[in-house]
Amino acid sequence: MTKLCINIDHIATVREARKTTEPDPVSGAILAVEGGADGITAHLREDRRHINDRDILLLASYLLPLTSVLFTLEMAATEEMLDIASKIKPSLVTLVPEKRQELTTEGGLNLIDQKKYLTDYLQRLHENNLTVSIFINANKDQIKTAKDIGADFVEIHTGPYAENPNEKELLVVRESILFARSLGLKTNAGHGLNYKNIKPIAKIEEIEQLHIGHSIISKSVLVGIKTAVQEMKSLIFSSNSLC
Repeated sequence: MTKLCINIDHIATVREARKTTEPDPVSGAILAVEGGADGITAHLREDRRHINDRDILLLASYLLPLTSVLFTLEMAATEEMLDIASKIKPSLVTLVPEKRQELTTEGGLNLIDQKKYLTDYLQRLHENNLTVSIFINANKDQIKTAKDIGADFVEIHTGPYAENPNEKELLVVRESILFARSLGLKTNAGHGLNYKNIKPIAKIEEIEQLHIGHSIISKSVLVGIKTAVQEMKSLIFSSNSLC
């Protein structure tokens, strides 16, 4: 079944709104796993606007011994992040673009414009025994470049579908997933997915992992994180069962 990986960044967003110690994203991750999450995802941004270095260290110390739970570190392709990932050794590194002024990641990483740099960068990640995914738009040229530079996974950006969930946008996601698989890439998906739009995406059985954050953390404010995770898992499971 497609795995559900919970992005816990926005637990830290609430914490940082008051610059205090609560809510604790690590405690949130523990509860998410107890609720059935298959993995935990955290984005250590260069500006540390939500998740911080201490969070990452504590998450790694708790999650990595749990061989049944994935720990994904989202990060920019910088020297600092390469050093952190090489020391932490997460289950998966996902390279994402970053802009200081953005509220959240606005689109996939443009691999074509950075092909040489990223080829070298991925080689260094692999030399440190790291598995690498790249968050990219649903574009065949970008997917092919991901394969060329040595990515293990691609995570297809589902934002356009999430903003306008219709058959056309769904087809774009599905065809991108199938094209990536035809090249030998493993395939994840995420961004903007919620309880209303998840089912058609979850029916794409070639998706290995769905990375979902904001909608689950938002619902958890009202019903608790275990219940929020369980509800999303149920929607994914029922959709997978119809495949």
